Amino acid sequence: MGFDFAHLMELIPDINKAFFQTIYMIAISLVVSTVIGLPVGILLYITDKGLFMENRAVQNVLGFIVNMVRSIPFIILLVALLPLTNLLVGTTIGPTAASVSLSVAAIPFFARIVENALREIDKGVIEAAIAAGATPWMIIKDVLLLEARSGIISGVTLTLISLVGFSAMAGTVGGGGIGDLAIRFGYYRYDNTIMISTVLILIILVQVIQLLGDYIAKVVDKRR
Repeated sequence: MGFDFAHLMELIPDINKAFFQTIYMIAISLVVSTVIGLPVGILLYITDKGLFMENRAVQNVLGFIVNMVRSIPFIILLVALLPLTNLLVGTTIGPTAASVSLSVAAIPFFARIVENALREIDKGVIEAAIAAGATPWMIIKDVLLLEARSGIISGVTLTLISLVGFSAMAGTVGGGGIGDLAIRFGYYRYDNTIMISTVLILIILVQVIQLLGDYIAKVVDKRR
């Protein structure tokens, strides 16, 4: 069966529901990954060798945990976290449940992006702040975050796009959203109309996120 516009109109309510479930999932996951991933990324950077809060033990342990989570394919992580998901939200299906696994996957991903963004900062700026008597908190707040803001925003954009892909995968195990719709209607029922529609929606969503993220990153980039 090819693309059927009349059939698409019949499925608009399901598509709308799936779209907003996807937005709901990635919004929760983005907030959690940003709130936790940002300080983790900062810690990974400032505890590294030669930095003002050098602590190899913290750096090694934190780095190991981050790398361990990142090394697990998302579909396996999704299944492995089902007991934790059930404990936290009382269910293992639906967009809220999927948000748990999405958040866990996104935290180390974003943390590494933040760490890399901070490594782009000229260490002379940090040394000047230390020489001026700035406290560690002042250096983090007024130097690191300020200098790396463009890179961090680009990292948020990249994380958000990755979450869109992860959320589609979460649909395969009852997470809801666009991925669930594509699997249930497009794949299992051989419905090309819904499959093409969901792919187009995901492409447009990613393009909008990328364009908006690039624009904001350019606006806050002090080098421009």
